[in-house]
Amino acid sequence: MTALAPERAAEKATGTLIEVRDLEVHYALHGTFRSRLTGHGGGAVKAVDGVSFELREGEVLGLVGESGSGKTTLGRALLGLVRPTGGSVKLRGRELAGLPESQLRPLRRHLQMVFQDPHASLNPAMTLETALAHPLQIHGLTKSAAETRAKVLETLELVGLAPAEDFAARYPADLSGGQKQRAAIARAIILGPELLVADEPVSMLDMSVRAKILELMLELRKRLGLTYVYVTHDLASAKFFCDRVAIMYLGRIVEIGPVEAIFADPKHPYTQALIKAIPEPDPDKALPRDLPRGEIPDAARPPLGCSFHPRCPVAFESCGWESRDLRTLLEERWIAGGEESYAAERPLVGNLDALDEGDGDAAVVPAGAGKDPGELLALLERIRAEQPDEPLWRGVRDMRAETHGVRVTFAPGTDPPLYDAADSRAACLLYRPRQ
Repeated sequence: MTALAPERAAEKATGTLIEVRDLEVHYALHGTFRSRLTGHGGGAVKAVDGVSFELREGEVLGLVGESGSGKTTLGRALLGLVRPTGGSVKLRGRELAGLPESQLRPLRRHLQMVFQDPHASLNPAMTLETALAHPLQIHGLTKSAAETRAKVLETLELVGLAPAEDFAARYPADLSGGQKQRAAIARAIILGPELLVADEPVSMLDMSVRAKILELMLELRKRLGLTYVYVTHDLASAKFFCDRVAIMYLGRIVEIGPVEAIFADPKHPYTQALIKAIPEPDPDKALPRDLPRGEIPDAARPPLGCSFHPRCPVAFESCGWESRDLRTLLEERWIAGGEESYAAERPLVGNLDALDEGDGDAAVVPAGAGKDPGELLALLERIRAEQPDEPLWRGVRDMRAETHGVRVTFAPGTDPPLYDAADSRAACLLYRPRQ
């Protein structure tokens, strides 16, 4: 029995294996019956929203971000497990996006996945020998039962499940968590794939075995010539495991570059915040966290301009300010100011729901019932004077009283692409080339 794809391990990894261009995965929101009749509502959740990158042979690319950033959906879209709604995914120049299942299935032997939960990814009613033999039988890669068994035993030995004859007869319930993940890796590599998408492969394992699993995957990379997409929320493991890192936020890559450059000099404010949040085991070296304010926005209605701007401490005029940001500012002020501040200021402001329907570059803050819009304007001007460092005010061009409220005009926002920023690329207007 020959080793698994030894010829690829000997090749120098220089070619492009996967090319992704403007990839989108949107999930439609149908809304209520009334909204469908009127044409208002519905929309879509943009789980992946215009992602582009290239993946070289033998490379390990980390997809890093908080829950809901779209990293898992992107990984699944690369394999065709999630159908893209737009864009392109090419394997060695061959288009995969949009292929019918009948044409995509034979290609899946080249593209495999290791799932997050090793307990759920193995069939509890199958022995490891049966589970590993199925892919070989489905793709017709072995010609006899003896050849199939030999391949299964070889693969079990390769992932450290030895003696292989003993483990081949075991059921998943007979294995520890680390052994289950080794079995899941064995099932993924038995077909000799070129790309392995590893979706949080160590997050559900004990701390004592996480490093061993990552070391196993690196060893398999050397021996089999594997290319990895490593999906994780853990920047510390990405630093250990990856060659390059792509930081994702609300379905987009906001920074991508070599792992050394990302950790030594992160460019995007979101990347900087993530790195500051990495736990420091030495209590004498505790660092200020400076975590982003607020919560991740609704992916069904992402912010205008730069999607990170409502949480960004260095946002400025062109970052995409809008009426929703003004509502957030007022509500956070009243929460922080307590009951006295709320009682004094809230009657001057009308229904804040109107700020959710702004037209982007302008918003009308409604005056409270029977209140003079001039009083409301004075309140907003006072808030502005009291909060000179609030990034939102950098984007306000004009405020003037009208019949029913105060019209606030914002600077036009810009949705930043990935700009060159020294050794990485960052989707931040701080790095926009000067005209």
